[in-house]
Amino acid sequence: MELAKLVGKGFLFYVAFSATAFALSAKTTTKSHPIPTRFDAFVDSANRNEVRAVHIDGNQLTWAPKARKMVTTSAAAEGSTGTPFDEPREVEVVYHTSRPKDAPMPYDVLLKNRVDVSAPDSRNGPNFAPWVALLMFVLLVNVFRGQGQGNFGGPGMRGMGSPGGISMPGVQRGGRARDAIAPPTTTFADVAGVDEAKEELQEIVDILKNPAKYARLGARPPSGVMLVGAPGTGKTLLARAVAGEAGVPFISISASEFVELYVGMGAARVREVFARAKAQSPSIVFIDEIDAVAKSRGDGKMRGMGNDEREQTLNQLLTELDGFETESMVICIAATNRADTLDAALRRPGRFDRTISVDRPDKQGRREILAVHTGRRALPLAEDAGLDIIAQMTAGFTGADLENLVNEAALLAGREGKSTVSYTDFEAAVLRTIAGIEKKRSLLTAGEKRTVSAHEVGHALVAAAVGRLIPDTERPETLSIVSRSGGALGFTYTPPTEDRWLMYKDELLGKVTTFMGGRAAEMVVCKRISSGASDDIQRATNLAYKSVAELGFSASLGPMSVSTLSSGGNEDLLIGSDKASEADAVVEKEVKHTLTTSLLVACDVVRSNPEVMSELTAALAEKEKIYGDELQKYLDRVVAPPSLALFLRGEAPPVTPADVELLSNFPLPEFASTTAR
Repeated sequence: MELAKLVGKGFLFYVAFSATAFALSAKTTTKSHPIPTRFDAFVDSANRNEVRAVHIDGNQLTWAPKARKMVTTSAAAEGSTGTPFDEPREVEVVYHTSRPKDAPMPYDVLLKNRVDVSAPDSRNGPNFAPWVALLMFVLLVNVFRGQGQGNFGGPGMRGMGSPGGISMPGVQRGGRARDAIAPPTTTFADVAGVDEAKEELQEIVDILKNPAKYARLGARPPSGVMLVGAPGTGKTLLARAVAGEAGVPFISISASEFVELYVGMGAARVREVFARAKAQSPSIVFIDEIDAVAKSRGDGKMRGMGNDEREQTLNQLLTELDGFETESMVICIAATNRADTLDAALRRPGRFDRTISVDRPDKQGRREILAVHTGRRALPLAEDAGLDIIAQMTAGFTGADLENLVNEAALLAGREGKSTVSYTDFEAAVLRTIAGIEKKRSLLTAGEKRTVSAHEVGHALVAAAVGRLIPDTERPETLSIVSRSGGALGFTYTPPTEDRWLMYKDELLGKVTTFMGGRAAEMVVCKRISSGASDDIQRATNLAYKSVAELGFSASLGPMSVSTLSSGGNEDLLIGSDKASEADAVVEKEVKHTLTTSLLVACDVVRSNPEVMSELTAALAEKEKIYGDELQKYLDRVVAPPSLALFLRGEAPPVTPADVELLSNFPLPEFASTTAR
């Protein structure tokens, strides 16, 4: 059995050696005579620029020196029969060696010295694959039979993943396969809505296609490009488009694949990925979610000391990006949505020379993205489903959100058996994305239904009153008390009319008051407060805190950043300093005053519109959903009280005794029957 194993290994070595000698001899004018040598001799010859050609087949190397050396030999010496007709002839001396597993290949030196580097191509030359596969099959059969385990599938059959099993390596996106992934088919035509980022990356494509044009001017190609943006904005798609446009090898890997349990494996994988890229340069290395291994080393978060695996991986990555070897045309593109956590040494010029922001698309960008996805799916759109209207109602959506929206609208239209996708399908898909899926059965009791109806009507009344005082304020389009899968018992949908990049102080106070409109309606109409306002209170508190602590909207606190004051100007400080203890107390007092005042103003809005409040609440409780012109007829009758105007101007309206009574006195409900239990 052992003899059979040795024979099989010898045959495989002979096949590999014969293929190597055949490929190298094709590049020489005469027959070659291989001489075994050490690997360090090859490295020394390469560093001295004494290598003319090298053929690489896995860890087997055959190389020819620049100084040709001929020896006289006979065919018999080369392994033939040695008949009397064999004449002595001259052959060229080449050298053969094996590369140790942990020894790196000097690719940079070979490329710099313009050495003819070749590798076996399965498309040309003799095809030994079927014979090798057959031999391996025979050897495996003998191995299993030699272990005395009978037929295949028996107890001795060890599959992939089991100890001692056989693992067949395939092409992996992590960079551990021998050949780089072919250039992707994605181009810039498949990317829309990020024109600025595409323009920046067009230059990278031009550098990869025409490096000589920039080299004449002394320009150095950027070693790295950092794509920063929210999740779903198209960072990975942009990287694939760059590789597709340039037509170069594209090696994609996730940063989490570098991190292993064993120390040193991450650094070894970084070296392997960049060695592959340098061997096939010009090429692109794409590292997705790079913050997994490149977080700041001075963040003070009590990270491990000494040989930390992530730190070793980061150090190796820094060396590969900007080390002593700078001759190869390898551009690293990284993507992250947490650029603030990256190490400063990684972000400096020379490693990642450019930071390209991939923002959420604007209205025109959303229209272009919708056109790409509807065109790719050949989506039959109805006449009322204009892309401009859909782009307007999807403010804040990313490219991934829009792709999912198109798919959801098509699914909803197909569920109803339609032949086209209409505006109502897109609107239902938007509501499904924002609020969740509608419940088929009502979960509310009669009393809860009245409370939820009053709550949603309170939001709508306050929003309409704010719109009377602040121009271009969005008005609610839909009121619903149908329960949703996200946990919402009802919602007030206010579609955005345009993209907004600034928020003014009066608009922020108007939003805080609108959030308090639901609780205000419960207090005024129902005389009871419920847990339904928990999300509204959380969002209102968040806005009020930002207005005071970050945006400088408070007159008593002034234009000051409380977070910066807490850290003493040092972002890496783990525990905040005591410099902001007094400021925190002022912020808490100011936020509480803003929220309480906004609640009282919202109550005043509800009391100022009793008829609209009563009629709209009853209609919503009966129909469960009111939208469109029917809702707007109610909201057109809303008036704004003077207290709302004072509050939006930044003045605190006076607190009346009725307000104090409203905040502190909640009588118990009366029994429906006079008979006490």
